[in-house]
Amino acid sequence: KQILVLGLDGAGKTSILHSLATNHVKRSVAPTEGFNAICVNTEESQMEFLEIGGSESLRSYWKMYLPKVLLLIYVVDSADHARLPVAKQLLHQLIQNNSTLPVVVLANKQDLEGAYCITDIHDALALSDIGDKRKMFLIGTHVAEDGSEISSSMKDAKELIAQLVLETQ
Repeated sequence: KQILVLGLDGAGKTSILHSLATNHVKRSVAPTEGFNAICVNTEESQMEFLEIGGSESLRSYWKMYLPKVLLLIYVVDSADHARLPVAKQLLHQLIQNNSTLPVVVLANKQDLEGAYCITDIHDALALSDIGDKRKMFLIGTHVAEDGSEISSSMKDAKELIAQLVLETQ
């Protein structure tokens, strides 16, 4: 069972995964062309993440992997205001037929000037419309300078993901 990592191209999925895996920052600038799989070990568990690129040509694959996963991590670029409506539409389409899949939304790039705060992201993605039966979380994240240790928000996200994986297995 895997954890699926989705979001528009440029949202920061690969950088987040690398940070979760190594506890150190490595900014990735090249978009993921296809798939990227990473294993993250914690004291309690081994988590397998599958990232699918966010470019338009790859989005048709997203739905195929949903039935097989424990958890969906959806990454949005908090500073990319113009594409938030697209991110919202895709998220709602993805989960409309799966009412129990836990979702962790990472509002990434919180450190950028002009980034929407968590409440604005919550509203922009219409997260209150997603339903009450589902476990859903929204965490603000950012990937700081290369080589530095990951931020406390990334550590919180990692702990939450590990906890959700344990609960759903």
